[in-house]
Amino acid sequence: MYIDLITKIKNSQQAKKETLKVPYSKMNESLVEVLSKNGYIGGVEKKGRSYKKFLEINLKYVDGEGAIRGIKFISKPSRHIYYQAKNIRPVKRGYGMLLISTPKGIMDGRLAKKEKVGGEALFEIW
Repeated sequence: MYIDLITKIKNSQQAKKETLKVPYSKMNESLVEVLSKNGYIGGVEKKGRSYKKFLEINLKYVDGEGAIRGIKFISKPSRHIYYQAKNIRPVKRGYGMLLISTPKGIMDGRLAKKEKVGGEALFEIW
């Protein structure tokens, strides 16, 4: 589940780790790729074979602190929140990012609004 992945990344950054290994899944891979494009993590590599695949995530630091300052989970396993494209708003006045699971894949809020596609709001990150 993506909640575990994001929490592990944030906790590893607070513990000043350089890399993090998480089990591979397509959702984890797409989430990490979006975070990497937007500068919240350093990079990602897929390693292993067949059922032993894992993702090795390089964490990013700015002035000795983790690039991720905070996270707010919007959808949870017990409650799913959906946004239309017209209802997507900037996070932290443009300094944060909203991740949305759309029919076109997982993307950030700005891109989803630009492509006029809505979906399940996963979390906000800043």
